[in-house]
Amino acid sequence: MTMLITDLIVAAVSKMVDDSQVEGYREPSHSDLEFYIGRAGLTNADPKAQGQTVGKAKRVRAVLSWAVDNDQAAGGKLVEALISKIRASGGFREASENFIGREVIRQAIEAFATEGYVLSADGALQAKNLETLSGKELTDALRGYANRAQKGSEDAALVSGTGKDLLEATAAHVITIKYGSYPQQANFPALLGQAFITLGLATPEDAPSSSEEPHRVMERGMYQSAVGVNRLRNKEGSGHGRPWVPGIERAEAKAAIEMAGIIAGYMLDKLENR
Repeated sequence: MTMLITDLIVAAVSKMVDDSQVEGYREPSHSDLEFYIGRAGLTNADPKAQGQTVGKAKRVRAVLSWAVDNDQAAGGKLVEALISKIRASGGFREASENFIGREVIRQAIEAFATEGYVLSADGALQAKNLETLSGKELTDALRGYANRAQKGSEDAALVSGTGKDLLEATAAHVITIKYGSYPQQANFPALLGQAFITLGLATPEDAPSSSEEPHRVMERGMYQSAVGVNRLRNKEGSGHGRPWVPGIERAEAKAAIEMAGIIAGYMLDKLENR
């Protein structure tokens, strides 16, 4: 799992390592933090490495905040390592002297859920499997994927557990909300077109006019872009390696991911406002 970190996740993880409000010592130690920060390749962002004396929460917050803007992969690696360490040290068990607290765990669960991940009460972390979700819960999960895609996270291109890319999963969800099911055999342009029509969005089938609202022109462009993004998907390699057809350049993949996030986010906005 390649995790995309956000300010919300940074805040949650910082609280998980904070022991300034409790008596005595609680793992992970500063030595542990130094090890995991170094292993993630983020020593250059560590306040302690710069000669500063800071608490554990402030130290982790500084490193991860730098990673949000400069090295998402390293930041995600550090988050996963810290949660694994906290879990192994008993941080999620109330009987443990390292227990981080019910409220901190609750807030962390909510933070990760907002960003498209499932953090269990016992500390297990994984991407949400959207195949098991429906209704508002699925809308929220797709929103998390859209947010991650807008920031270029390649793992948001294919939606966990569904075999669909983000745009296909969003279109299917829109139609299901409206009609109770979606045409599973429909090709992507037809599925997307039905979703656009359901949301009242313009498609290339709607003849343009000089008097129409400017956003209708934008929506037609979104439709065409979504079809293009879907054609770049490696249908033979879903879930294995890169989700794109062979030969696609990095710049094209990045643009496709971000575009998918923008279009999916727009569709979800329209869905929630109907």
